[in-house]
Amino acid sequence: MNEKAGLSVGDKAPKFRALAVGGEYGAGREVALADFSGSPVVLYFYPKDATPGCTAQACGLRDSWSELPTNAHIFGISVDSAASHEKFIAKYQLPFPLLSDPEKKIVTAYGVWVEKSMYGKKYMGAERSTFVIDGRGQISAIFRKVKPEEHAAIVQQALRDIAPR
Repeated sequence: MNEKAGLSVGDKAPKFRALAVGGEYGAGREVALADFSGSPVVLYFYPKDATPGCTAQACGLRDSWSELPTNAHIFGISVDSAASHEKFIAKYQLPFPLLSDPEKKIVTAYGVWVEKSMYGKKYMGAERSTFVIDGRGQISAIFRKVKPEEHAAIVQQALRDIAPR
């Protein structure tokens, strides 16, 4: 189920190809990790569009957007559809794109499609996790079970840590 759950800092980031919605991609365009060679990439995985924690996390990034490096490519990823992403982006004026992963290829490759439990019921879902990838395609930071309200500051610091010196 989670063949690659053991990703570590320094590992090559798993390649992906997905539909990006919002930001410079508008109604949608396919992107791949290889498209961003030479620039940092932040992939933040979240459970579901427009839920309280996911909204807080996305709005935190939105509110700190001007403080993030302009050369960084930041993508939120969930298994929601592109149409769901479009509504989420429009409702909260999110300035960054979201990747749609309905076939669960990216969440599986990054080891964040996990068994969860709520009110005693077990189910599969995306773990709130963030991967920061440097310009060489290596994972430079991993943050698992991120608290939504702390996410923007964590991303800012991680990007500062890999900024060219």
